[in-house]
Amino acid sequence: MARAFQRRGEDVVAWLDADEREVLAQLAEQVLDVVSPQDDGPVTAGEGEVDPFDAIVAGLGTLSTDTGTPDPERSAGLDEERDPALDRLFPAGHRGDPEEAREFRRLTEGGLRQRKAGNLRTLAQAVLRPSADPGDPEAVVLDRGEAVAVLVALTDIRLVMGERLGLRTDDDADRLERVVADLDDEDPAAFALMLYDFLTWLQESLGRTLPAGPPRGGAGGAGGAA
Repeated sequence: MARAFQRRGEDVVAWLDADEREVLAQLAEQVLDVVSPQDDGPVTAGEGEVDPFDAIVAGLGTLSTDTGTPDPERSAGLDEERDPALDRLFPAGHRGDPEEAREFRRLTEGGLRQRKAGNLRTLAQAVLRPSADPGDPEAVVLDRGEAVAVLVALTDIRLVMGERLGLRTDDDADRLERVVADLDDEDPAAFALMLYDFLTWLQESLGRTLPAGPPRGGAGGAGGAA
């Protein structure tokens, strides 16, 4: 069972079992497919594998979670064919002016995509690498640069999951919880909400323990907040 992040000198450490590590790596990979520039490849997927993210959120479109709250990015007059999750990750810089918003996106989104892709790769690599301590195989140790990148990556995964789940307001979250309360524990929707809550808990525990001050040697791939 997962244990929250704690300080260990200049580093932070959490404890995750093999299944938890694999789920985090798969989620990082699926969100990487959403955000990465087209010439970037996946983190770990092999050919012919079932898309884990799609499997997790399968059937969620039947849930009545959308309160009808308009998405401000859709209201900005931007590309209606674009994946809505991208608008959560890369908000419009000028919501009142569609032309300015498109120009802002053209100038900034490429670099942001690269940085977010780097953060997601850092997360996947951190949870998949073997523990340095054979006697503590579940330990996931991050230096500060990695911790900053992982914190942003967890935020981005939650944003994408939130969009897939229709979570835009507190009312949406309350409604989804009421719907899920009546479902079997094995239902994909119940699992998806449980996973979303797990990501929230893990992100918050990392945020609380992140050492203050600039990371040694720079922030690595963490640039750009979600």
